[in-house]
Amino acid sequence: MSTLAWFALVSLAVWVWLLFGQGFFWRTDQRLPSAPRGLERRTGGERRTGGEPERWPRVAIVVPARDEAEVLPTSLPSLLAQDYPGVAEVILVDDGSTDGTGRLAVELAARPGGLPLTVVSPGEPEPGWTGKLWALRHGMALARTRGPGFLLLTDADIAHEPDSLRLLVSAAEANRLDLVSQMARLRVESLWERLVVPAFVYFFAQLYPFRWINRPRPLATAAAGGCVLLRTETAVAADVPEAIRQAVIDDVSLARAVRRSGGRIWLGLAERVDSVRPYPGLGDLWRMVARSAYAQLRHNPLLLAGTVAGLVLVYLVPPVALSAGAVSGDGAAAWAGGAAWAVMAGTYVPMLRYYRQPLWLAPLLPFTAFLYLLMTVDSAVRHYRGVGAAWKGRTYARPEAAPDRCGDVAPGE
Repeated sequence: MSTLAWFALVSLAVWVWLLFGQGFFWRTDQRLPSAPRGLERRTGGERRTGGEPERWPRVAIVVPARDEAEVLPTSLPSLLAQDYPGVAEVILVDDGSTDGTGRLAVELAARPGGLPLTVVSPGEPEPGWTGKLWALRHGMALARTRGPGFLLLTDADIAHEPDSLRLLVSAAEANRLDLVSQMARLRVESLWERLVVPAFVYFFAQLYPFRWINRPRPLATAAAGGCVLLRTETAVAADVPEAIRQAVIDDVSLARAVRRSGGRIWLGLAERVDSVRPYPGLGDLWRMVARSAYAQLRHNPLLLAGTVAGLVLVYLVPPVALSAGAVSGDGAAAWAGGAAWAVMAGTYVPMLRYYRQPLWLAPLLPFTAFLYLLMTVDSAVRHYRGVGAAWKGRTYARPEAAPDRCGDVAPGE
């Protein structure tokens, strides 16, 4: 057999293993869990659906926001309108915005009937802190003075259906979970969003299979930062966010800190939580991926080289082998490449259905993977040029060492 045919066979073998041996990452049925069987109760002649708690814990919703005036009119009202049976409030941390984010939040909260809103500004981050985690530190410290049982950490571009908080708390209480995270359904409207966004979630699930995370004895650990319900006592035990204050990929770092403290974690796809941030052009999506891709590889050149080689073998070899084999008459290369490409496209179909996208996008996954390869290399180039993980005017190229001691945050500071 030709060298190309051997590469195609190896790629096919990898895809067969991914199909069955990587936690069925390609399936999209990991949704918010209901109560375990036998734990549903009847109260007053009525069954409590989903194992709803008899007493609803107090919840503080903490929203870090930096220059989010564009999306806030859609996202913030959805939080203020939460239909939650217990006591809940929203704390928006205005992280040095220059577009009037804090003022707009106050105006949006002036409408009657919603949850109470507090807007605070922590000032510029101390050395060794990323901006989002500095804002979360301030908001979480303020929230803890009010004694909540849970903290809902959610981004300013995330919109929640009215029952989102209720379902999150029910899932956490019924299943005795310390951290419940949902990967918000990202916006998919433009051509580039259709090509890139579903693949972003597909690749994440391939790296962190949800089933492995949600096992009683987990094989992986991760969370999705846009929607994280966290027990307050667990946050204290895990020393969050102080323990992860330098993290660029803060959601995975948060999940690992919780796991180290003995907490139970669940992660799945959202049905009632959506991102409203637009990424209309390729440049917008490129910056979104490139700002943290090399950090995911721990800024390690060897991991970068391995990732590039892996993407080429797994995603690019199949279509190349099929095309070249068909032209040159190399039947083995064409057959193995076509079979690997078919398995690849088949595993992508459930994610396209979840995003309500046409299935003809499935065979284009190698092209999207090639884009991600270029984005990852560009992320490394940015790091070594000192640009690093840039986001809204801040750059985290090589985080400074954090101070040994972080003082408490006074309410309203």
